[in-house]
Amino acid sequence: MKSTSYLEQEIYEQPEVIGRLLEAELENARRLAAAIRARGVQYAMIAGRGTSDNAGRYGQYLFGAMNRLPVGLATPSLFSIYAAPPRFGDALVLGISQSGQSPDIVSVLAEARRQGALTAAITNEPDSPLAAEADHVICLHAGVERSVAATKTYTAQLAAVALLNAALSSDPAHLTALQAVPAATRQTLALAPEVRRIAQRYRFVDRCVILGRGFNYATAFEIALKLKETNYIASEPYSPADFIHGPLAVLDESYAVLVIAASGALLAEMRSAIGRIAEREAEILVISDDDATLAAGKLRLRLPVTLPEWLSPMVAVIPGQLLALHMVLERGHDPDRPRGLQKVTLTL
Repeated sequence: MKSTSYLEQEIYEQPEVIGRLLEAELENARRLAAAIRARGVQYAMIAGRGTSDNAGRYGQYLFGAMNRLPVGLATPSLFSIYAAPPRFGDALVLGISQSGQSPDIVSVLAEARRQGALTAAITNEPDSPLAAEADHVICLHAGVERSVAATKTYTAQLAAVALLNAALSSDPAHLTALQAVPAATRQTLALAPEVRRIAQRYRFVDRCVILGRGFNYATAFEIALKLKETNYIASEPYSPADFIHGPLAVLDESYAVLVIAASGALLAEMRSAIGRIAEREAEILVISDDDATLAAGKLRLRLPVTLPEWLSPMVAVIPGQLLALHMVLERGHDPDRPRGLQKVTLTL
């Protein structure tokens, strides 16, 4: 496909990237899973920033639901600024970073290794400082990512987390289910013409709420981040359980509300939340594979494939990526030059 920006090219590379990762990294995932069992790991700590932190949120749900492992998200400044790292004990300490360069994320793994904890990295750069601190590395195989707004490395990070959890579960059905993801992402990219029409309608939107829960809580955070990075929109992610408890009061007809509602245990709850939000006269865009849920929204993007709920974040985020792309084009900005941002941010 001929593309006008790196952002667009990399959105469309995602099926191939995920397919490469699943094929190339299965044995590495199995080796890490074996080490987790052998070490008697009792919980996981995940360190990441930005998009990688959102992949960590997905990991929180997936490690818990599939392997009953509690997961915490690291606070890197305890390591890099306060010099007061927690005791890891019988933990898996997992760093997630596209570049593997951020000193604060590297410092988490370095301290974990010093304490004797099991360390692992998910990164696109196997020769990076982060990878050097890891006992095990799962590489993203995404190729060079030139777009400042990450897309292909985000879904690859999700795929890597899913692959590790499937290997750890020892259920062959989980690995079989993963093989359907590349084709599902390819089919979801066909939503682009519908997304373009919605982007024309949303050209002047400047306030937006993104709602997702469970496995797709991470999706809400990632779509909100993409809209902030590319379109400078005040977009805020929430679980509807939190949103209904207070922030609902800010809504009026000037707000756009995106709801990610993939089939699964939370579908009825998401539909109920849409009903509450509709009472506030906000314009609701529903991203779902369920017709009854889609009917509750004013605008609708139907996911063409129904995956198991634990895999749905890899397709549910794609309409949000496409929306960010086409909105920035409608606004006349350069998708590859978001103001004030650069590709690698070296946070301390």
